[in-house]
Amino acid sequence: MISAKAPRGGLAEKLAGRSRKMILRNAEIERFEDQHCGIFQAWDGFVGKSEKPTSTQVRDIVALGLIGAGMDDEKADALLDKLGPDQLPKLYAIAQGLIGVAFMPDAADEGETPADDAQGADTEKKT
Repeated sequence: MISAKAPRGGLAEKLAGRSRKMILRNAEIERFEDQHCGIFQAWDGFVGKSEKPTSTQVRDIVALGLIGAGMDDEKADALLDKLGPDQLPKLYAIAQGLIGVAFMPDAADEGETPADDAQGADTEKKT
């Protein structure tokens, strides 16, 4: 099986048993802001400068990342609805990574992603 390759400014993460592409584009960011709060406020929450995002916000960011990469809205929502609370730490890291790589798209090209940092992964560049 070939894993999904992350688009520039996006991620490819294993979710619900499959490797899935995710990206937040302007349209998805604006949808999030219309429902919740400003994307920079959410980012500040991820980096400890304001209140942490809620589980609903985290799930919505991940769903919007899936939608940005081409998944149908209803399928993205249904996929996330099937995931239990035990998946929230992983979803939190993915959501943080999605915003981070949207802001700094070349970070993934350097061998590290914000999701890696959030999970405490070794971020040393591999040669």
